[in-house]
Amino acid sequence: MGTSVWDYLAEYEAERDDILDAVDGVFRSGRLVLGDSVAGFESDFAAYHGVRHCVGVDNGTNALVLALRALQVGPGDEVITVSNTAAPTVVAIDSVGATPVFVDVRPSDYLMDVSQVAAAITPRTKCLLPVHLYGQCVDMAPLQALAEAHGIPVLEDVAQAHGATHHGRIAGGMGEAAAFSFYPTKVLGAYGDGGAVITSDDKVEERLRRLRYYGMAERYYVVETPGHNSRLDEVHAEILRRKLRRLDTYLAGRRAVARRYAEGLADTELVLPHVADGNEHVYYVYVVRHPDRDRIIEELRSRDIFLNISYPWPVHTMTGFDHLGYATGSLPVTEALAKQIFSLPMYPSLDPSVQDKVIDALHEVLR
Repeated sequence: MGTSVWDYLAEYEAERDDILDAVDGVFRSGRLVLGDSVAGFESDFAAYHGVRHCVGVDNGTNALVLALRALQVGPGDEVITVSNTAAPTVVAIDSVGATPVFVDVRPSDYLMDVSQVAAAITPRTKCLLPVHLYGQCVDMAPLQALAEAHGIPVLEDVAQAHGATHHGRIAGGMGEAAAFSFYPTKVLGAYGDGGAVITSDDKVEERLRRLRYYGMAERYYVVETPGHNSRLDEVHAEILRRKLRRLDTYLAGRRAVARRYAEGLADTELVLPHVADGNEHVYYVYVVRHPDRDRIIEELRSRDIFLNISYPWPVHTMTGFDHLGYATGSLPVTEALAKQIFSLPMYPSLDPSVQDKVIDALHEVLR
């Protein structure tokens, strides 16, 4: 097998007994939907982030959809976000009938350029949606100040930044609500899809619990506002609950891999990740930049090293969002980055010898 950007098999072997015990415990419990494992994970995950509530849902995209609905964002509203993100961020906005409004990103760290947000706010703006991308946080203080001044809620997209901090504040604990994905590749990943929304707002939490269960306040009772079937299942909840106890260990492993790259590639022409002021990066992906990106990827593929591009097509350039009217050149930093960025293998169990193979191959190709 070649070397890929992500692999879970070594981690699974190390944790196999605990994971299988979690599965067996759920199967023997007699409760497979919204039982003790979901409730326990929700309690633990909320506590980890220092908030009052967590509502487990079926995936990260629906975490955003339900969070937007719980914040009462809908048709005719606008949500300010970025185009340098995974498409689900924008798909979720579109799914509730709102219009995504894009600002550009900073060339240093590829995160939302908060200085552009004020000019994008209109009377229709009903939510600010910063994406904590690649493993580190957006500059939240000025964004929150804008939100407070205009009475607009902040929904954090934390799919890629579990455990990251910004000036000591944890990602997901800074806005009115925050959405998480537990897709297998994530820093805290399940063995399939999963997601959650956290909040300290009691009304938002109440709406979320109804929305994830068809809109019912009680089981098979009365639909008050049509909702979704978006429940986090018991098996993944129990696995996530146990993996949450190891999250800080995963973060340490990712940072160790990042340090090895920083040392091994310091003398190359690659632009390595920049950690923004006040941030503790968790390196969900290790994104580098080079103007000859496509050739580098092809040459490494010939050496059985398979890299990834996060992301080759900015969302505003996708045909599915042509109706938004963003012309080529409207987000120049985002568009320039899309032609140069790519991701190196990054996961806590990455063997140092495999990482050295990648580093050595990059030296050869760049030479």
